[in-house]
Amino acid sequence: MKHGTARPRWQRTRTGVLWPGIAVLAAGVASGCDIPAARAVDPSSVHPPLTPTRDVQVDYNVQPDGVPEPKAVRTWFAYNGGLMRIDSPQGMGETILNRMSRQVTIIINPQKVYSQLDARYGIRNPFLLDLSMTFSRKGSATVAGVPCTQWDVTTDQGSATACVTDDGVVLQEIGVDGDGLKGRLEATKVVYAPIPDSMFQPPEGYRKIDPPPPPGTPSTRKDADGKGG
Repeated sequence: MKHGTARPRWQRTRTGVLWPGIAVLAAGVASGCDIPAARAVDPSSVHPPLTPTRDVQVDYNVQPDGVPEPKAVRTWFAYNGGLMRIDSPQGMGETILNRMSRQVTIIINPQKVYSQLDARYGIRNPFLLDLSMTFSRKGSATVAGVPCTQWDVTTDQGSATACVTDDGVVLQEIGVDGDGLKGRLEATKVVYAPIPDSMFQPPEGYRKIDPPPPPGTPSTRKDADGKGG
């Protein structure tokens, strides 16, 4: 796949891996979370690949703990994980993560609008692992017809098991993610193919709107003269 810009090498941020709702992603960006320093060991010996190394589309069934039925979610990865798109169930919207520019684009299809958030404090990513986690290799399996390696994954919030391909695609995750959310995701379809850059842009004709303020931001009041108070 050929893209218009060079593919940078990227350091990873803390992730959540179990529920890819647009509102959850936006809240994660607003709250901010930095990656801790990597451990002073050879990382290739203690963890799976942390980002997909080639363009791939993955369909997942995602089921948070307590939800009776899984939801179908489609994702795209490009630029070695530097660009990612997550489509919400029923086509209500999309979230585009640009880790190169540290920007999150939230698209709402019914209103044909989008917002862009400055992820200056990092991006929580539901489908990528990171160096804040501890890994222990378990064995091998096959998910959605694709071979993967099983890993025990431990974070400050709890533990999970993950099955990850040799080229960095998380095919299955069961347990507690890095944000303390419990549930399960499992790939149902994996397609390796070039992804056009247009997949990571708002659709033509959509109107840009200001993003909502971060949680806890005080509202600005105006008096009768229209002056802030």
